[in-house]
Amino acid sequence: MAKHRLARHLLLATFGLVAGFIALAIAIPVEPQVLPWAIALFSPGLKLAEFAMPETHQSMAWTFSWFLRIAIATNAVFYYAIGALLAHFLLRRNSK
Repeated sequence: MAKHRLARHLLLATFGLVAGFIALAIAIPVEPQVLPWAIALFSPGLKLAEFAMPETHQSMAWTFSWFLRIAIATNAVFYYAIGALLAHFLLRRNSK
């Protein structure tokens, strides 16, 4: 039973990371044309990274790398949570 739980979490984490990366890749180019709430709904990491990045005088590479780390990690956690909720409800429904 524990092996299935570990495999499920690894699969959901992989799904979350891939989905979060794709959501960010889609959200960045369409951000000027789409309403902010729609971007925040599908890619919350983008809005959080914009809010969290300080106005420091670091190099462009440092700033961009931290922006991407925050955005991808937030999106990955967001899509992991969605996948975990779906898996929970599907497994719960199948067990009855």
